[in-house]
Amino acid sequence: MSVRLREALREAAAEVPAYPVHERAVRTARRTRRRTAAAVAAVLVLVALVPVAVRGDDRPSIAPAGAGGPALPDRIGLPAFGSLRATDRPRLGPAALIFSGQARGLTGLLDEDGTIGIVGADADRYRTWRVGFEAPVGEKVLLSPDGRRVAVPAGSGEHPRVDLVDLVDGTVGHLASTVSGSALTEPAGWAPDGTALVVRDTTPANPEGSAYVNTLSLVRLDTGRAVRLLETNQLPIFGTPVAFSADGSRLAFQVGDKVLVTGTDGRQITSFPLPPESGLAGKGAWLPDGTLALVSRDPDTTRWRLRRVDPATGRDLGVLALPAVDGVTTIRLLGWWPDGSALVVGYRPDRHAPARFDGPVDMDQRTVYPNVQTVRVLGLAPGAAAPDTLLTAPDQVLAIDVADAVVRAGRVRAADPPSGPGGRVWWAAGTAALVLGGLLARRLLRRGRVLRLTRGRAPRG
Repeated sequence: MSVRLREALREAAAEVPAYPVHERAVRTARRTRRRTAAAVAAVLVLVALVPVAVRGDDRPSIAPAGAGGPALPDRIGLPAFGSLRATDRPRLGPAALIFSGQARGLTGLLDEDGTIGIVGADADRYRTWRVGFEAPVGEKVLLSPDGRRVAVPAGSGEHPRVDLVDLVDGTVGHLASTVSGSALTEPAGWAPDGTALVVRDTTPANPEGSAYVNTLSLVRLDTGRAVRLLETNQLPIFGTPVAFSADGSRLAFQVGDKVLVTGTDGRQITSFPLPPESGLAGKGAWLPDGTLALVSRDPDTTRWRLRRVDPATGRDLGVLALPAVDGVTTIRLLGWWPDGSALVVGYRPDRHAPARFDGPVDMDQRTVYPNVQTVRVLGLAPGAAAPDTLLTAPDQVLAIDVADAVVRAGRVRAADPPSGPGGRVWWAAGTAALVLGGLLARRLLRRGRVLRLTRGRAPRG
């Protein structure tokens, strides 16, 4: 290279301004840090709001002024997608009712998985519990009298049991079958004080499994001690419903077309046949005066009434002075309000099902899922001309059970079922937000280290 060319290149290089590498790197790092900090702040705000969003499952209802304590909601909704489960935090506490069916949120994507909905005793807080098979509440899944525990059939054919889901502390107790060889154990009735449970066992009577034996037992929950109430060949209706007297000393249950009354020691007190088109009314079948209530259908109609019988003899004491319920497959008695009104579940027939089921062979078909469109909770007030609808449910909510504590309270509250995603969706969103926040924070730290390394470096000219 000649001297002249070298000098020309130096002059040209001298005229080119120096590129501010250091200053530009500092500005870029600061801008990136501000953006990252803003993103992290937004994530932290989202995480802070997640508990509030979770309480979307726990939004309080619009209760009547001055009212408090357990109450029956005037309507129920369906469990939201991602609803909290019965044992999730925050704990639900005692429930007002449980429900089941084939509506959205109560079944799986591919098959009927027997999910039940649970509603809080004093507010519209919803939870769910998966049974794993079709199990109508009030018949195979039962809410304890105080609303604290849900008795659910569980286990396997080799080791059947009843699970006791505690809604207050979130624990699940296991009550193993007390009958040797049992293939299925189901709850059939709660003692009024919640210390004992009647269970129904089904045991194969031969190796082929073509015949079964039914066993009804009263099991103490603290000791596991069981008292055998009855054992008989399989019948269309066995042991359901089981009704305890108010003092818990007597039990009444239906076996085929008969009613049996026993003591808690298993001693049979009496047995009497049911009139045609009649059945034991439900878990609230014992009246305050000590007589028993039956549900009875008027001949050739879909109109059902409550009537009294003498539990010692089965003698008919006449129809109660309560309104009849028309247009249902049957009614089931939940209990008695303080003013003497009867609280019943009315089963509205599916549009493709028969309007009524005649004869003893069809006694167990009146509440099965395919024959029911929806249920209502009705109040039958003494002397009233018609039932009062106290609770409505969406179509395909096909069974409902109400806590005895709610029945005794005699109150109905204005309900506002929660909508939108359930609590588990927000848990997932919160977890994702925390992960994202961690990644952004890590990137921020790396940017900070780069900034420190670039400080003080002179630009190349």
